[in-house]
Order: sequence, then C-alpha cells, then structure tokens
Amino acid sequence: MVLHFRKHHLVVEFLQQWPFLLALSVTGIFAGTLAGLLGVGGGIVLVPVLFFLFQKLGISPGTSMSVATGTSLATIIPTSLSSIRSQNARQNIDWQLVKHWLPFMILGVVTGAFLVTSIKGSLLSGFFGILAFIVALNMLLRASAPALKDRLPGMSAQRALSYIVGSLSVMAGIGGGTLGVPILSLFDVKAHRAIGNAAVFGFIIALPGTLVMWLGTDAPVDAPTGTYGLINIPGMLAIIPMTIVFAPVGVALGHKTDAVLLKKIFAVFLLLTGGRMISQLFGV
Repeated sequence: MVLHFRKHHLVVEFLQQWPFLLALSVTGIFAGTLAGLLGVGGGIVLVPVLFFLFQKLGISPGTSMSVATGTSLATIIPTSLSSIRSQNARQNIDWQLVKHWLPFMILGVVTGAFLVTSIKGSLLSGFFGILAFIVALNMLLRASAPALKDRLPGMSAQRALSYIVGSLSVMAGIGGGTLGVPILSLFDVKAHRAIGNAAVFGFIIALPGTLVMWLGTDAPVDAPTGTYGLINIPGMLAIIPMTIVFAPVGVALGHKTDAVLLKKIFAVFLLLTGGRMISQLFGV
C-alpha cells in the first residue's frame, strides 16, 4: 500500500514538473544530433542527464543509474535506425565489417546486460564515469592524430574488439560509437565510415540489451513510476521523438562541421560529466 502510494505520488509529481519533461526533450535534441554527427548513439548524453533528473524525483543514486542505463539503451533503438538510414544513403556503412562483428558483439551485449542487472548501481555510475574519462582523453589527445595502423587487425582480434565494444557499451547504456569510432579510427577507418558503422553497432547493442534489461529483471523498489525492468517508459517517450528527428540533422552537419573542434568540445563535456558521476560513487 505504501509502495503504491509512493508510485502514484511520483507519477503525479513527474507529470506536474514540466521542466523535467522539457529537459528530456531538449536532451533528446542533443542526443539525436550527436548520434548522427559522431555515431555515439546519444547514450553518452542521455545517461548522465537521466541519472541526475531521476534523483531530482527522489530516486536513489544507485537506482537512478541502473534505470538511466536501461532507458538510454531503449531510446538508442529508434535513434540508431534513423541514423542508419541516413548513413546508408551516403554509403558510409561497411556491411561486410558489420557482418563479421555482429555475432561476437551480440555475445558481448548479452554478457554486459546480465551484469548490469546484477551489480550495484553506484558501481555502474563509477564505471560510466571512468569510461567517460577514457573516451574524453582519447578525443582530446588524439583528435587530429594519425592512425596507429593502416588497416584493421586479423579476424580473431576483430572478434575480441567487437565483444569488448558490445559488453562495455551495454553496461554504460551507450551506443557502439563511443567506443567503436575511436577503435576503428585507430586502424585508419575514415571518420565518416567509422561513424556510419557505429550507427549500426548502436542498433546491434541496443536491441538485445534493452530486451534483457526489460524482461530479465524486476524494477527496483524505488524506481520512478512507469519503469518496467530497468526501462522508464515516460522518460523514453519524452526523448525518442527528438532523437529520431535530429539524428539525420547530425548526419548532415557531420559533412559541414570541423570534426576536430567538435570532438574537443564534446571531450570537455565528458570530462565534467565523468567527474561528477565518479564523485557520486564516493558520496561527494
């Protein structure tokens, strides 16, 4: 009875607090644009925003992080499909590479998704913060650096890389671009091609990951109203329309904007976000 009252109270509060819904919609604009522009899936923006907004609704940091991760993955499904359509029209997707990476990436996704349902949300927050730091430093220090190798490694190494991208991405609630684009760039895959491939990675990661987080666990007792498994439906519905509309906008901008400058700005954002989320791990 107490739990039912709390959930009813939370949904009324959520609907009355229009700034939260507006914030999620605006976040969807940025997430969709970045998904198309950098192939990052949008989760690198969505997870921290959802994480902090859920806490504003009175949800514990641990539950906020777990639900933010699952909800972010759910929004990436339609966002990535929108990006794939635009990227494929510009012939930016290497479908042969996708075919080779697909099986082991899915295996990594399933592994990571089950880990998310069984580890503490506070540890997940710290993991996301550290991952954000690593990605940010790579973007800052190697924004215009040459590739380490002039070609992709052998198939065994590629399978290992695809597994790592799948498992770590789903645990952080992000698409495949945050890790996939830097990895492909290390092996001299051209930027637009790497971003196009990452759009497909995002879908490969988000679909099975979302299913596991939705059907593979019960919602935490203090989860925000409308949460099924680790997916918050109100948050998802507030974000998805904007990400679908603005993902193609990001793809178009990617052909007109200085990618080096954008990577540096995005890296600074990641450093600040990662630091804030790591501080939550230590209760600061």
